[in-house]
Amino acid sequence: MTDRVNVLGVGISALNLQSALAEIAGAIALRRKGYICVTGVHGVMEAQSDEAFRVILNKAFLCTPDGMPMVWMGKMNGQSQMSRVYGPDLMVDICAWSETTPCRHFFFGGAPGVAELLAEKLKTRFPKMQIVGTFTPPFRRLNPEEEKDLQEKVRAAQPDILWVGLSTPKQEKFMAEYLPKLDATIMIGVGAAFDFLSGRVRQAPRWMQRSGLEWLYRLCSEPRRLAGRYFKNNPLFVAKIAAQLSGLKKYSL
Repeated sequence: MTDRVNVLGVGISALNLQSALAEIAGAIALRRKGYICVTGVHGVMEAQSDEAFRVILNKAFLCTPDGMPMVWMGKMNGQSQMSRVYGPDLMVDICAWSETTPCRHFFFGGAPGVAELLAEKLKTRFPKMQIVGTFTPPFRRLNPEEEKDLQEKVRAAQPDILWVGLSTPKQEKFMAEYLPKLDATIMIGVGAAFDFLSGRVRQAPRWMQRSGLEWLYRLCSEPRRLAGRYFKNNPLFVAKIAAQLSGLKKYSL
């Protein structure tokens, strides 16, 4: 079992892209069902006030370090091999891997037309990958008819990976609820990766991603949507982490 690092009560898997891919490939080979949460500061902070969501993160097959603060916490806890497992990068690596290994992909989420555009873009980039379906959900819970339609489409497609492109915590709650209802082996919540890899939204430059400043780029790109999240969560995360580290230091003494 992959080690986890405690970040404010959320167990972040001590992974890098290579080890995450190996874990996922192994689960697919064994037909082991599970869901994967790609988790950064936003997810950890949502879990502080939502106990049910925190349980969902901690029960995930993997809870990958999506943000650089998760990686920094891992390294401070002796996990020197940890590096960022960023949703879009994980998706690209798995798609590349699946060109030489049998793996069926299904895309669930995004605004109308995004899942189809994503499938088209990825198929162009990775022509040998198997894309077996897409489904664009409404911006609310599925009603019984929509749920039945999704179940029938997934049953017919038999995907190894069902990619979920919703917001956090909506996508994690969807995966926890629907994993036993759908004939898919692995569900991976990658949020904005649908928009980034379809070309609908521009990604931050690599140097900003690596330095932990992607949030600033995204804030400048979508201030109305993201200002409340970042101005509330980021300072609170720093304060809570400082308290956690202070408590550990006192305990060690």
